Amino acid sequence: MSVAKAAEILRAGGLVAFPTETVYGLGADARNAAAVARIFAAKGRPQFNPLIIHVPGLAEAEAHAHLHPAARALAERFWPGPLTIVAPRRADSSVSELACAGLKTVALRAPSHPIARDLLTAFSGPIAAPSANRSGHVSATTAAHVAADLGDAVDLVLDGGDATIGLESTIVAIGSDGQAALLRPGAITRAEIEAVTGPLAAPRAGAVDAPGMLESHYAPRARLRLDADASRAGEAYLAFGAPAPAGGLTLSARGDLVEAAANLYAALRTLDASGADTIAVAPIPGDGLAEAIRDRLARAAAPR
Repeated sequence: MSVAKAAEILRAGGLVAFPTETVYGLGADARNAAAVARIFAAKGRPQFNPLIIHVPGLAEAEAHAHLHPAARALAERFWPGPLTIVAPRRADSSVSELACAGLKTVALRAPSHPIARDLLTAFSGPIAAPSANRSGHVSATTAAHVAADLGDAVDLVLDGGDATIGLESTIVAIGSDGQAALLRPGAITRAEIEAVTGPLAAPRAGAVDAPGMLESHYAPRARLRLDADASRAGEAYLAFGAPAPAGGLTLSARGDLVEAAANLYAALRTLDASGADTIAVAPIPGDGLAEAIRDRLARAAAPR
């Protein structure tokens, strides 16, 4: 199926799943409240959880948000790429309030994946796109994952192969005062963000100001036991920095964090399908990308 056909579907109010460099997104016309509502229905997503709006770049983002110079500096440094910026929403923005979950902010990202960029060009408008999976479930990093989770709820899936990063975008909120807060860690690290913005503030306690902030998220059916040195009887084991054990998998035998991030969701899906009631996960030490991997695992392991 072509990108041109996908753009037609979006203009008609339909849903298109498409690859980004992070994970697959479930896209709809961000200006069409009925289309955006279809995203929430297809995913079973609570409507208080805002969506990320995908745009080609900084000029298009400024049509929807009041961007402090610090936010523009981040966009100039990291766009197109795996960074989402949450900023005050412009009153004249065409983005549906439903996509923003009624908040006074809007979450914006310019993806770098060529298919995502071609789709934005062909559609010529903002695309609301959370991850293309059931709400709270493990994110989709292949077209097959999308089909398994969402089936006929999606009008078209653009297959771009495996997602290269495998973790959702880093999310940074920047208010009108220029203070930046890290809402969700990702491939763009805390240190890289702080090199542009200065020290990052903590997110508001208990607030859902951006996607991926629910305590329980990214979860397989099986329970997760974190920081496990080995599996117990009846558990599947997800290793790191060591070869895969019998009946288990490894995120990266050589301890490569980039490889581990790319493998995380596919590995969780595979071990979940094995029928194990619990997945024991090795410790993931380190800073940078390790922080993002630990964040996803902690939310996947949280009480449901």
